[in-house]
Amino acid sequence: MFKLWRSKTRPSAAEPASIGDCLVYAIGDIHGRIDLLDLLLARIGDDIAAHPPIERTALIFLGDYVDRGPASREVIDRIMALRSRAHVVALRGNHEDALLRFLDDPSIGPEWVEHGGAQTLLSYGVTPPQKSEPAPWIEVRDRFAAALPDTHLAFLQRLEHYAVLGDYVFAHAGVRPNVPLDQQTTQDLMWIRKPFLEADRAIDQVVVHGHTPTETPFMGPWRIGVDTGAYATGVLTAVRLAGTERAFLSTRSEVPPAA
Repeated sequence: MFKLWRSKTRPSAAEPASIGDCLVYAIGDIHGRIDLLDLLLARIGDDIAAHPPIERTALIFLGDYVDRGPASREVIDRIMALRSRAHVVALRGNHEDALLRFLDDPSIGPEWVEHGGAQTLLSYGVTPPQKSEPAPWIEVRDRFAAALPDTHLAFLQRLEHYAVLGDYVFAHAGVRPNVPLDQQTTQDLMWIRKPFLEADRAIDQVVVHGHTPTETPFMGPWRIGVDTGAYATGVLTAVRLAGTERAFLSTRSEVPPAA
């Protein structure tokens, strides 16, 4: 079930952390909403054109490109195509992790489909079964593996778990509080919620993350949350980081979100 996280603390003024001499747009969870991604990319392009040129500009995708929305395949195609004309960093979300686990172990098919995998299968032309027995899921996995382009598989397998730029760490879900960055587990980087969200401060850097949808993006002193539940709300958000400045960019589709 789709739920919005409501922080127990109010957002407060950001500390003067710096991204360095680059311009960064970190994009939240897309979940198959290619319509929203295209709108947001157009807005980012206009934003870049409206500001003085900065030598280095990067697009950081925070994971969860697939599942729930109708166009997982098209989202991956779009991100891959961007790499030919922009510096792109793509992180692995828990939904990409689930997709890859399904390829290795089709028995998790019913669980994956329950959390949005059915829409991913359909976007690759594969119809999910109605039964939960193992045999149909082996067949579905085999059909999905055949339909998944090699370039998409390579893209998914090579996704990073976190990135560091200036005083910022980018991770899909967040980090385990008080654990050095090089000792974080991939499970926490993709899945953590409550211990991270309710910490007074997790690590020294400012953490930019998605994973936990909120009604509006969250700007706090040590973390920035940009998952606005695109697949259900029709709102996709990015945070713009330039020097010590921070600002949100959001786009809303005229098309009603899926039920």
